Amino acid sequence: MSIQLTSEKFYTLRDKVLYARTKAYCPYSKFFVGAVILTKDGDYVSGCNVENSSYGGTICAERTAVVKSISEGIPKEDWVCLAVIGGHEKIVSPCGICRQFLSEFVPGHFPVIMFSGDGSRHKLMTMNELLPENFNSEFL
Repeated sequence: MSIQLTSEKFYTLRDKVLYARTKAYCPYSKFFVGAVILTKDGDYVSGCNVENSSYGGTICAERTAVVKSISEGIPKEDWVCLAVIGGHEKIVSPCGICRQFLSEFVPGHFPVIMFSGDGSRHKLMTMNELLPENFNSEFL
C-alpha cells in the first residue's frame, strides 16, 4: 500500500472528516459518522450518515461520500483515499455493507484511514485488508 500524504494534507483530511461528522443526522442511534474522499486534484468530497426511522433506509457516511463523488462527476480513478471517523473513543472502521459497496469502485490496494472519535489516533488499512476475498463482478 502506498499513500503519500504531507502532514498538511493529512491534518486537513482529519479536520474535514471531523467536520463532516457534525453534519450527520442520527436521531435514533446517536452514532455520528463522517467520511471524506480525497481526490488527486486535492479536493475533498464529504459524507455523513443519515438515519431513517425504518433503519433499513439509513445510509452510511462512506456510501454518502461515494455517491456524492460519482454524482458530482469525480471519477473513481481520481480517488486517493477515504477517511472515516465515528463518535467513539475507539477507531471505527466501515461497516460490512460499506466495505462491499466500496469494493465495487476501488482496487484492493485502496487506502482507508480510520480515526478515533477525537481524531487523535488513526489506523490505515487497504480494502483487501478490510474485505478479503470480496464478492465482485467476476462472480456474475
